[in-house]
Amino acid sequence: MAEATQTRYRVEGMDCASCASKIDTAVRRMPGVTDVSVSVTAGTMTVKHDAVSDLTAIAKKVTGLGYSVSKIAGKAAPVAEPKQACCGHDHGDHNHDGHDHAAHDHNGHDHASHARHDHSKPATKEAVEGLHGHDHGPTNGPWWASKKGRLTILSGAALVIAYAVGHLVPSIASYAFIVAMLIGLIPIARRAIMAAMAGTPFSIEMLMTIAAIGAVIINAGEEAAAVVFLFLVGELLEGVAAGKARQSIQSLAALVPKEALLEENGQTRTVPAASLAVGATILVRPGDRISADGLILSGEGAIDEAPVTGESTPVRKGVDDRVFAGTINGDAALRVQVTATAADNTIARVVKLVEEAQESKAPTERFIDRFSRYYTPGVVVVAALVAIIPPLFLGGPWGEWVYKGLAILLIGCPCALVISTPAAIAASLSAGARRGLLLKGGAVLETLGTITAVALDKTGTLTEGKPKVTDILAFGHSAADVVTFAAALETGSSHPLAKAILDRAAADKVAIPTVSDAKALGGKGVTATVDGKAVFLGSPQAAGDRIALSAEQTAAITALNDEGKTVSVLIIGDTLAGAIAMRDEPRADAKSGLKALTDAGVKIVMLTGDNKRTATAIGKQLGIEVRAELMPEDKQRIVGEMKQQGLVVAKVGDGINDAPALAAADIGIAMGGGTDVALETADAAVLHGRVGDVAEMINLSKRTMGNIRQNITIALGLKAVFLVTTIAGITGLWPAILADTGATVLVTINALRLLAPVRAA
Repeated sequence: MAEATQTRYRVEGMDCASCASKIDTAVRRMPGVTDVSVSVTAGTMTVKHDAVSDLTAIAKKVTGLGYSVSKIAGKAAPVAEPKQACCGHDHGDHNHDGHDHAAHDHNGHDHASHARHDHSKPATKEAVEGLHGHDHGPTNGPWWASKKGRLTILSGAALVIAYAVGHLVPSIASYAFIVAMLIGLIPIARRAIMAAMAGTPFSIEMLMTIAAIGAVIINAGEEAAAVVFLFLVGELLEGVAAGKARQSIQSLAALVPKEALLEENGQTRTVPAASLAVGATILVRPGDRISADGLILSGEGAIDEAPVTGESTPVRKGVDDRVFAGTINGDAALRVQVTATAADNTIARVVKLVEEAQESKAPTERFIDRFSRYYTPGVVVVAALVAIIPPLFLGGPWGEWVYKGLAILLIGCPCALVISTPAAIAASLSAGARRGLLLKGGAVLETLGTITAVALDKTGTLTEGKPKVTDILAFGHSAADVVTFAAALETGSSHPLAKAILDRAAADKVAIPTVSDAKALGGKGVTATVDGKAVFLGSPQAAGDRIALSAEQTAAITALNDEGKTVSVLIIGDTLAGAIAMRDEPRADAKSGLKALTDAGVKIVMLTGDNKRTATAIGKQLGIEVRAELMPEDKQRIVGEMKQQGLVVAKVGDGINDAPALAAADIGIAMGGGTDVALETADAAVLHGRVGDVAEMINLSKRTMGNIRQNITIALGLKAVFLVTTIAGITGLWPAILADTGATVLVTINALRLLAPVRAA
């Protein structure tokens, strides 16, 4: 059997669930196609097929329905397993207990190649032009510039003229209304026929066509013309509303400037941002948007990262710090080395992730889709029974009951019901992405709201991932001398503890003296001559071998060790000068973020490979249960045990050592930068690494599911009300069409409320 592959297409012109359903049905019937995923809000279609499928025929089938379609550049990709291990920044769990540590291995930008979206027009675009029933409006420009907008205006004008003619010449009034109706109905009927030939006989266009023709037959031409016009207006409003959710995420791409200042041989010149290659150097002036992902080579300033992370407070960044495309440089010129091409930068990846996520249907959405397949034919049967049974068996007038049957046809269209779930999910995914909460599909979003336990890694997740100086003990010298001499010995070292001391020296703005005869003593420390004095910096044990420590000094050092801190002791000459304590400190929002989870009734636990003493100290500080000294397989086992206890588990981590547990959890959440492998392999990712965002994700899920329930209630409730009033003879055809298109617009507008800022519960 041929290997299954998948191909992605850009589909222009679809704006509602009916569009997606027709495309899905038509393409699914093509030879070799095994599955189809269509995203209305992203405007994309992913087709899973065998290697010998005729992709040209697939494209022609879609254009035959009245859409323009183009293949997204790149070879068809092999179908991947749906659940993958997550491996992001390889911080790992580091043991800072002694001084002899290997340097942290921070992964670079291992960017996989992403194909650019190819928006070129296909050769078959002209085929069956105008047959699409949901061309709600152009991607750019006013609604009245679209073909559907012009048709709506023409239909409305024809209806007004028909009313005028009817008053002036009553004898031809019925013919005037029939002509007005046909102006709008003929394109609708053509689309209905094409949809039926493609496998969707019960489309809204078909129901509309039958109802309008039936109304003319029973001499309700005036109402038929009004219904056709209202149908076109409703579809137009639906498209405008649905377009808001699409624009929400696509507008992110517009944040990246089109041009960049490229620096070459000491000179700068303006070039297209899309042409920047990895390794190039760009100059970013104060107030400019940064045109590419990169690392700062020189300069220091406040970066407004709100466009990418949603963080309102500017972040101070300097040399070797990472910056994102689309963020705004503050008060200083920066030289930045490009680390990702335009097609591969953070914003491009976020947009691509959300588009792919919108193609992944949630369980509720799949249920509604299956329900609608039986619901619509059922409505047709009910409408037929209403039109036939009373006249045949109860002596009712044919005209009255046929009229009621036609109204029920329009009431029964499932558009509002089918769009109720994907509209809410699309808006939620977009809102999350704009806040740096990246979710891979509706199923992930739906599951997050049911989470009852969260297992978190320590290093790089609950903590910053790098040690900081926490305490300076001054014994024989001043605290300033301790920092000065320690920094002198650590100058040039890339060791995490050395960098912590150097960072403290930089923060205190101390002048670092020159060093000579520097030597590293394996597992013990460093010696050197500073200002003519022999200086040693190392572990307390090694210091004790060189000089006697008093009971008071030993007690002070032990107390720091008991707090999970690493202590380096400084000896100047033959004097114990002091000691420096360091620890990987919790993230600023870790405590409040964990509290938000516990307040929501979620069980929290820390799973770490770090030593028990350090982990316990951090756990006590944060108020979280601790499981320490774990191997990757231990973390996986514990997650499995939690699931066996009936808990729905999310695992939060940032390293390769978390991968087995991330894969075993119900939801794996990658913590950190979001531009590396984690972004592509996790179920979800927190772009700016805030612990509180995990609770925010769960809250977003709960809000979304509540919104979906509201939408379903609106859709079915309106239909139920108008069904009863129609059978009772209170309402007729035009209220029936309002029940359909009006409900669809209401459902879409309600879903758009999710685009409002997200707040943790």
